[in-house]
Amino acid sequence: MIGLQRHDDVFVLTMSDDENRWNTTFVREFARALDAVEASSGAAALVTASAHTKFFSNGLDLEWVSSQGDHRGGDRAVFGAEFMHLMGRIITLSVPTVAAISGHAFGAGFMCALGHDVRIMREDRGYLCANELQIGLTIPIPEVALFKHKLSASAFHETIMLAKRWTGPQAHASGFVEHVVPVTSVLDAAVARAAELAPLAANRENFQWQKEVLYGENAALNGPHGPAHMLKNMRDYPGH
Repeated sequence: MIGLQRHDDVFVLTMSDDENRWNTTFVREFARALDAVEASSGAAALVTASAHTKFFSNGLDLEWVSSQGDHRGGDRAVFGAEFMHLMGRIITLSVPTVAAISGHAFGAGFMCALGHDVRIMREDRGYLCANELQIGLTIPIPEVALFKHKLSASAFHETIMLAKRWTGPQAHASGFVEHVVPVTSVLDAAVARAAELAPLAANRENFQWQKEVLYGENAALNGPHGPAHMLKNMRDYPGH
């Protein structure tokens, strides 16, 4: 479901659960991988990748949500809080993070990709899309805050209100994907970029503090709190 390997200063977290849809079991496996990254010390960076070339992550596990009884996806009651906390944790992780987007990233998958410091995407196929409105859901306020911090004003509106499906080249032109490359080069490009960034985290405490300044409690940007604090305190931002 979630694998973690280390190559010199670069950790590679690989999601390998078919379409990599999010449920409680998936969240907890992902969190355990981050535990291992954070238990290390010194210069390092994280690449999050998919074992599949069609999907990076296809969003919420809707089949699990609508099912009854026991399910491999785990406890439904705790999912919202645990998932949102994990997203906040990704944003403020103590090492640089690179999303290697080899395929579609919809809904929660897009949110996960945006939580990383850098995104590298395949150039020929795949979409990034916040598709909540299309499936009858609203985008929670903390998630809106994440999009606001990561996207330009025009891209923010198209993403939130128009559910735009961004191709790699479009996302690159809009500035929230750093590079687009052939699908066979996505992982290698992401690992190379992560290796360049790893020295920034030689002092983990300093690197994470800087992220908190941007995205945490009392953030320096756009108001008193940033998306990581909001995501970690969902009870203060009730939905419908």
